[in-house]
Amino acid sequence: MRASDAPAVLDAFASSSDMARQGAVTTAAEASAYLTRCTSPGSRVFAVTGEDDVLCGAVGINLDEENRTGWVWYWMHARHRGKGWTAAAVATVADWALAEGGCERLELGHRVDNPASGRVAVAAGFVPEGRERGKFLIDGERVDVLTYGRILTDPAPVTPRLALS
Repeated sequence: MRASDAPAVLDAFASSSDMARQGAVTTAAEASAYLTRCTSPGSRVFAVTGEDDVLCGAVGINLDEENRTGWVWYWMHARHRGKGWTAAAVATVADWALAEGGCERLELGHRVDNPASGRVAVAAGFVPEGRERGKFLIDGERVDVLTYGRILTDPAPVTPRLALS
């Protein structure tokens, strides 16, 4: 991701109310601050671009180098959902993390009311591991999270991969 992606980030966050799950980005300044966080040490964020080479999604890994693990997260502009791009991007980044990225285990989780995210996780080769009760505090309410993992010895998913650059 680059600083010049700020307008595309702002557009993506405005594309659907569920993007608020990824953080507060409602102004150009917040989009720039979001990009600064995405490029901070300990994180590795890959931009997903569409046919026009404009950012339309992101896949990130928050690294725990000491334990060789990573927490995977992702989002996609609403206009580009349902095309298989998110699963392909997550599978590609997971492959990178489990090889050149130095990870031996990847983890991800999603709120129980977001089954589409679970479909992405499974398509990207992640194995369901369980439910964390009351993990997140959202708008004053505790929300359960479904968790997934992918380790070096898991079989590779059949999901197509994208080019990393």
